[in-house]
Amino acid sequence: MADKIRVVATNRKARHDYEILETYEAGIALTGTEIKSVREGRVNLQDGFVLIKDGEAWLMNVHISPYHHGSLHNHEPRRPRKLLLHKWEINRLAGRVKEKGWTIIPLRMYLKNGWAKVEIGLARGKKLYDKRRDIAKREFEREKERYLKRRGVKV
Repeated sequence: MADKIRVVATNRKARHDYEILETYEAGIALTGTEIKSVREGRVNLQDGFVLIKDGEAWLMNVHISPYHHGSLHNHEPRRPRKLLLHKWEINRLAGRVKEKGWTIIPLRMYLKNGWAKVEIGLARGKKLYDKRRDIAKREFEREKERYLKRRGVKV
């Protein structure tokens, strides 16, 4: 059976600000009103990060808007949420994050067969010159495509 995936939110600045080395898929422990807001796409991953504490992975600072039909039992928008990962994945990530300059960030949140999942990435922050080099490379490729298109060359 093919997995039915619907992307709910992406962290677009993550690949600009960080160099992603490994990615992992993790489940998320959500409350009832949180999953309803996630299904509506009311998620912001921009400032999020993953914290490993006491052998558990926690998704911190991710904003899931309160459910608009919720009552007094609505959730706290930026509460810590437990990530569901295998123990060996948590241990591997914990070992890498102890090294200087490494962090774990959420890249995208999606629904996979009805279950909320988050793709997290082991990342290292880019320096300003790395960002400039990436932008220059992207501009060069864009210009090359335009030039070849004007010349009638199929790529």
